[in-house]
Amino acid sequence: MDITLSVDAMGGDHGPHVTVPAVLKALANDAQLNVVLVGLSDAIEAELKALKASTSPRLRIHHATEVVTMDESPQLALKNKKDSSMRVAINLVKSGETNACVSAGNTGALMATARYVLKTLPGIDRPAIAGVFPSQKGKTYILDLGANADSTAEQLLQFAVMGSMLVSCVEHKEHPTVGLLNIGSEDIKGNEVVKQAGELLRASHLNFYGNVEGNDIFKGTTDLVVCDGFVGNVALKASEGVAQMMGRFLIQEFKRTWFTKLMGLACKPILKAFRKRLDPREYNGASFLGLRGIVVKSHGGADSVAFLTAIHTAVEEARSGVLRRISEQLEIEHIQSQATDNGDANNTENA
Repeated sequence: MDITLSVDAMGGDHGPHVTVPAVLKALANDAQLNVVLVGLSDAIEAELKALKASTSPRLRIHHATEVVTMDESPQLALKNKKDSSMRVAINLVKSGETNACVSAGNTGALMATARYVLKTLPGIDRPAIAGVFPSQKGKTYILDLGANADSTAEQLLQFAVMGSMLVSCVEHKEHPTVGLLNIGSEDIKGNEVVKQAGELLRASHLNFYGNVEGNDIFKGTTDLVVCDGFVGNVALKASEGVAQMMGRFLIQEFKRTWFTKLMGLACKPILKAFRKRLDPREYNGASFLGLRGIVVKSHGGADSVAFLTAIHTAVEEARSGVLRRISEQLEIEHIQSQATDNGDANNTENA
């Protein structure tokens, strides 16, 4: 199945120096992939020339005159930069010219723009950010990772539907297990919102496992873990910090004496395999779920290997029909959107 991606070539800390090589690698790996590189054409063409590559029927450039910086206000980016590479890439998804968008740009601006341009699916109050964590059993998907600091029980159910369909499509699991992140496994634990969400999930058609705790994310107790964006973002940043600390501690211990240095050389193959299993580049690419289009956010500091992972994520979502599956499951659950704050996104002045 042919898939066309619009790639924000200017997004992230490194812009075309990362995005263009990743796109070329993706095209080499997938004969049914087409890409539209969106951004400053001169910068993109210069990078292609440096890599001894050029445009082709499968790779073309769509010029955009503006770039959203990594520290720019989402509101100002939405209002003032209507021809940014980020917005143009999302516009191509809305028009149907591309099947999905990938960007390493400013997260807040990307979410605000995507929500304004694409709007939310029927039955969804707010979009959520889904990401992947390594676990003892392979991968654990978790959402929301920061789009919504506060969420209602009904919105947590919506997150569960979206995340469950994502895992089902991307991981090819017919009935992925769903866990609700809590401070204990008992039904009586947690605040009122979490307790109410638990009741809704138990009454749903999803494969609800029950409450899970933070350590279950890395045990792989469930395929999907659902939480609000405040909790999810804390879990994400805490896990990143632990991974960095472990890596530094290992290096320090192996450098402590001549004997430990020698042992480090002997253990090098094991350490290499260990690093690969925990390599964040292998898990790069957060999905913006709940929109009427596929948008995947790469880490801003990603290198070309990590950005390639985000591209693969977008392609897999487009090929597997994740939007259709989410819509179908929402109908099964008979979820009615309260549209509590859609007006803010849909009616942003002069956007």
